[in-house]
Amino acid sequence: MNVIDKLISATFPSWAMKRVQARLMMRAYEAAKPTRLHRLTQDRGSGDSVVARAGDQLRVQARYLEENHDLANGILDVLVNNIVGVNIAVEPQVKNRQGNLDPQANSQLLNLFREWMLSPDVTGEYHWNKVCRLACRAWLRDGEVLLHILEGNIRGLTHSAGVPLSVELFEADFLPLDLNDEKKRLVQGVEKDRWGRPRAYHVYQKHPGNDIILINHDTRRINADNIIHLKVTKRIRQTRGVSVFASVLTRLDDIKQYEESERTAARVAAAMTGFIKKPLESLAGIDPTTNEIMERQFEMRPGMFFDNLRPGEELGVVQSNRPSALLNDFRNAMLRAVASGTSSSFSSISKDYNGTYSAQRQELVEQSVHYAVLRDEFIEQFSRPVWRRFVRMAVASGLVTLPKSVDINTIDHADFRGPAIPWIDPQKETRADTESVLAGFKSRSQVIRERGGNPSDVTEQIAAERQKDTKLDLAFSSTQPAAPDPSDMATDAVANDANTTS
Repeated sequence: MNVIDKLISATFPSWAMKRVQARLMMRAYEAAKPTRLHRLTQDRGSGDSVVARAGDQLRVQARYLEENHDLANGILDVLVNNIVGVNIAVEPQVKNRQGNLDPQANSQLLNLFREWMLSPDVTGEYHWNKVCRLACRAWLRDGEVLLHILEGNIRGLTHSAGVPLSVELFEADFLPLDLNDEKKRLVQGVEKDRWGRPRAYHVYQKHPGNDIILINHDTRRINADNIIHLKVTKRIRQTRGVSVFASVLTRLDDIKQYEESERTAARVAAAMTGFIKKPLESLAGIDPTTNEIMERQFEMRPGMFFDNLRPGEELGVVQSNRPSALLNDFRNAMLRAVASGTSSSFSSISKDYNGTYSAQRQELVEQSVHYAVLRDEFIEQFSRPVWRRFVRMAVASGLVTLPKSVDINTIDHADFRGPAIPWIDPQKETRADTESVLAGFKSRSQVIRERGGNPSDVTEQIAAERQKDTKLDLAFSSTQPAAPDPSDMATDAVANDANTTS
């Protein structure tokens, strides 16, 4: 407060306060000041209030685009293929008390898990890899998905695999968005404790959107310990998820409408071949000499000539300028914005792979970080919890015999691998991996894992192949010592000469 403000405040304190507030507002960020050219938009609601207002509409619009727009469907395919791919591979990491991997325990768990993967769903319809892909797709499209884990003996349920563990998928519709009760701490179908941690989920008995059968909208309460709630959240303490398409729905719809307009215009232009320019007095369709209605038909065929035009008539040809020459540039610009908003790759969703090796490599490097973040979230919130419950039930049911030397604290430890980063130039990248291993910057196991393989399986396969090759007296370049590099030999000779001279 300056001197003038102090003098005014002695007599008119409210006036002095307004002067100070106005001065502070003038120093604020320009973006926070509404002007004629800048409309101030704001949303002070919490994450839950925003989802309550728009979550359901965003979900149904995203589903509509997936069903009716090839680009939206392709974006989901690209994301799912780069997050889950063929499968999320699991490599058990059980160790003994000396800190070394225990091959017996790891082999038992992996073989049992591969058997369980064949039919883990309560319906018996899906392989575990299919369950993961369906869950990932629903997670991205709808913003969330729920997995119900059922353990032990359950009336009416027969576990398909040896381990008494089954899973049940729920779409976001099963969790009512309007189910709130402040006394029960129910928020959008999720029952929480005083700290905001979920205690139970209240889900519908049947899908509320099923039009075939009469729906009972009663809900059942499922303990939160048996539910995996995978959701896309952008706000702290956000209870429900939001579709990954939320920020690009209008842009995708604009692309769809614009492409449909261009296609319609192209079809109309292609159907129109020509027209006849007539003099003014014949516009009514009456011959001025005979006062009779003029009815003529022209049969269109390739290479024909018009020799029966009346005096004053001219033949015109409709020139098609559709689709517009700007369509491709406009579409690509929109797709780049959509790719940015959905954490997907422009080249992948547009199927435009033009560019140099360096440009493609740069896009791959930058995009792989986005896929890695989404993959890590999917693994840590979906795949790893299921693996831990599987190991616990496998051990409890006596299907796994653990050696006495096993460190019990590591029985559910495992490494998870998603899709490997694709090769752009296999020769260059193989050489880079080879040099990294030789220089000690990477291990062979790390390289194998990065390429989507299991080091134990690869080592066993190599050993078996070499044993068989030796038995059959077969020799390949992969089993022979590498020939010395001439440049390395020259370097070593120079070094030897220098040592001799010294």
